[in-house]
Amino acid sequence: MKNFIQTALVFLLVCSNGLAQQEKGIIGYDNWLNAWTEFKPSTAKYGEPTQILSGNISSDTKLYKRDTYLLLGDVFVTNNATLTIEPGTVIMGDFKTKGSLTISKGSKIIAKGTQTDPIVFTSNRGSKKQGDWAGLFILGDAPLNIFGEVASLNYGLKTSSTEHISYGGDNVESNSGILKYVRVEFAGKRTKAHGYLNGVTLAGIGNKTIVENVMVSYCAGNSFNILGGNAILEKAVSYRSSRNDYEFNYGTQCQLINSLAIRTPYISSADGSRCLVVKSYNEKEEADTTKKQTFVNAENLTLVNISEDLRSDINVGLVQEAIYVGADVSFSINKSVISGFYPAVILDNNIQLNNQNLEKIQFTRTYFNNCKGNIYRSGYTNNDDLESWYGSRAFDNLYARGSDSETFIDAKSSRNPDFRLQVNRIIASNDFIDDDDD
Repeated sequence: MKNFIQTALVFLLVCSNGLAQQEKGIIGYDNWLNAWTEFKPSTAKYGEPTQILSGNISSDTKLYKRDTYLLLGDVFVTNNATLTIEPGTVIMGDFKTKGSLTISKGSKIIAKGTQTDPIVFTSNRGSKKQGDWAGLFILGDAPLNIFGEVASLNYGLKTSSTEHISYGGDNVESNSGILKYVRVEFAGKRTKAHGYLNGVTLAGIGNKTIVENVMVSYCAGNSFNILGGNAILEKAVSYRSSRNDYEFNYGTQCQLINSLAIRTPYISSADGSRCLVVKSYNEKEEADTTKKQTFVNAENLTLVNISEDLRSDINVGLVQEAIYVGADVSFSINKSVISGFYPAVILDNNIQLNNQNLEKIQFTRTYFNNCKGNIYRSGYTNNDDLESWYGSRAFDNLYARGSDSETFIDAKSSRNPDFRLQVNRIIASNDFIDDDDD
């Protein structure tokens, strides 16, 4: 009986350690990045397109794995049509015509790949680069915080009707379809009049829209651009974006769950880039204050900056903050990992530091690793009050200075990296990177 009890206690101890390893950052008993992701997309070979998509798709249409499709110019799914894409299908954005795909409000996309047979949106160039094509736009009729309830995409998409680029309404359960086990590669083409486009733009989508296991890699614009709506993103991966990994605006009420952003200081836009940018508006005058302002609830995120020499990259100005929080937003991040940034977080200087505002900005049970400074307010050199506030035991945040190899299970693998946290190495210290030379 004694031996049985001892065996049971050992089993429970092992189980509890296993569960502890899953608490912070991306979670899963298995590495859910396996099989469907691609960390070397420039080496993948897809062959030449066999079918062309152009203009408007105004009736239910299905794309098949046996064909490779080319988006020639701006393509719109309209007239409440549904575009269904078979697992394993490859769709290429045309470089010369800035290929794009827009799912107009009322229409749907059913892009339901599988872990072993993902759907791939990529460039048609032989030598693929960031910004080769425009990207994917999914529109719905969920609420925005702007006057008039409805907005239009301002990205210069060439359409036969403004209805095809309008989004917003009052339907929080708006259903624009399914994106599951999908990769979007080399998107975010730059335009003279409208700047960079984005990998995946979700504008006014509702909480019935499914966005799970979606990877955006080597995007010249934002990887995920969320404009208004009531979006739920789960297992959303951003890899080596030139701009922001996830940007939120126009009153979105968004849940971002179990997701991963991998940055590098050697790929970034001239005006900088971050993992998360949370805003309620671009100009305050355009926001309707009677409507909900942006609220983002993030849980089990891993935000990591992979650097060959972090100290040096910080000193020469290649490393920025991971998270920027704008004025008039609510933001909550819980059980997450922020590793290798300078600093971890910046709050907009228009945010007054009082109880009311700080209650709207929550950092709880989060692991700050290898960051030179944790939570700052823009334009202020003394941030002791913020460090003390979020460093208190009430928030249960942790601080460490571990290398990537110590922090993550396998961050160095070029094919199958594993960015789950090795929590047994966490230390309870609020020191940031040691600036001493010794």
